[in-house]
Formats: sequence, C-alpha cells, structure tokens
Amino acid sequence: MTGFEFSFSFFGLILGLALAEGLGGLARALKASHRVRIGWPTALLGLFVSCDVVTFWMYGWSLRELLPLNWPILFGGFVVTAVYFVAASLVFPDDPEAWDDLNAHFDKQRRLVIGGVLLCNVALLATVGWLHGVPAPTSVRTFIVAWSFFPVAALAIAAKDRRIVVACLIWLLALYPLSAVWH
Repeated sequence: MTGFEFSFSFFGLILGLALAEGLGGLARALKASHRVRIGWPTALLGLFVSCDVVTFWMYGWSLRELLPLNWPILFGGFVVTAVYFVAASLVFPDDPEAWDDLNAHFDKQRRLVIGGVLLCNVALLATVGWLHGVPAPTSVRTFIVAWSFFPVAALAIAAKDRRIVVACLIWLLALYPLSAVWH
C-alpha cells in the first residue's frame, strides 16, 4: 500500500460518511415531507455540499503523486474532511418534523455550512498552491470556474436576503458541470 492509498482511504472514509450524512438528512426530510416543507434553499444547500465533497475527492485523486505521507498532510486532511462532515450534517435537521418549514433551518445553519465548505476550499487552494503553484486567473475559464467560487461563497455567507443566497448557491452549483464541460 502506498502512502497515498493509506491516507486517502482515511480521507475517503470520512468524505463518504459526509455524503451519507447529507443523504440521510435528505431521506429523513423526504419521509417527513407530508408535515414539513423542504424548500429550494435547503435542497440547493444539500446539493452544493454534496457536489463539493465529490469535487474535493476528485482533487485528492489528482494530487496523489504530489501528496507526501506525513503528519501535517494526515492531520490537515482529517480537519478538512471533518469540516465537510459537520457541514453536511448541518444541512438538514436531525428531526425534520420539529420544523414547519426547513427554510427556517436553512436560515439558521447556512452560514456555518457555506463557511465550512469555503474553508475547505481555501485549504485545498493553499495545498495545491504549496504543492503545485496557485493557478493564476489568466483565462476567462480559470477566472470564472476557479476564482469566482470564493467571492460568491463569501457573499452567500454575508447576505441577509435569502434570494441573494439562493442566487449564489445556483451560481456555485453551476460551476460544477461548467468545469466538466468547459476545457
């Protein structure tokens, strides 16, 4: 087993648990949907966290040749994947039936969730910059796909109007398929 396989099995386990936590919350909310309104903001937030976890997993794989096996990488990877797990667990309430409308839960938790995902992406960018060099926003694609994430996520955290937050989430979600088709 290589050092990458060793460390990535650990990170993959926590990332998988983060996805399972988010999907479990969605399942509980859907089971209670006859009593509670899920709402677009909560659904978009859950999709955003899930897409970002998968993207982080893909970045981990792409860095496999560059990541050394050492304590800072293992501990840093643990912290980042733990933040993803916590963020995923906050998207949906433990007891959806305790809420009339999950938009209220969204309003209460969205800053922590989006902030956690933003923190994970800052850590990823710092790691990529340390190992490979930070990608400069020299093309329209790089500027839009890679660099627009950070100010839009920050705006989603700071905004008081839910419509602005939802617009930010739609933009952030659009970046995932856009990055897949725009080369």
